[in-house]
Amino acid sequence: MKGKLIIVSGPSGSGKSTVTKIVKDKLNIPLSISATTRNPRDGEIDGKDYFFLSEEEFKNKIANDEFYEYAKVHGNYYGTLKKTVEDNLNKGLNVILEIDVQGALIAKEKKKDAILVFFRTKDMEVLEKRLRDRKTDSEEVIQTRLKNAETELKYENKYNYTIVNENLENSIQELIDIIEG
Repeated sequence: MKGKLIIVSGPSGSGKSTVTKIVKDKLNIPLSISATTRNPRDGEIDGKDYFFLSEEEFKNKIANDEFYEYAKVHGNYYGTLKKTVEDNLNKGLNVILEIDVQGALIAKEKKKDAILVFFRTKDMEVLEKRLRDRKTDSEEVIQTRLKNAETELKYENKYNYTIVNENLENSIQELIDIIEG
């Protein structure tokens, strides 16, 4: 039996990363390793943290349609390799990808039975409070994230499920139910 591809997206501050990490650990779902053209940071291992590729190698993979999705961010390419995902799915393992809304829609086009899950807060005030409570971003970064959130929320209706993340335990259970359902 093949595994399920679950794609998780949502605005920064919606709690998607926290919930996804806990669910992956609870259900023993392997981490999907992305490819990138950026240089490895100290301690990062090729094939464990990322697949580190030259820009030429990455562009060849784009030309050969080897990615579910990819993007150029801050001058480097990042992408999800089809082979890595398909190998796990064919082993009967579920795969969760946490990617942006544009990447999610591209991946859904390539994998029609992918399950798209959108994370959000109940309103923008809650989202802003979460971003500020992190105390990790400048005012400029917070404003950029809030502006991006407005755009991302326009894609919510393209997703199979929405989790309004008000309570961590409830959100964890909702994602588990979607995966196991």
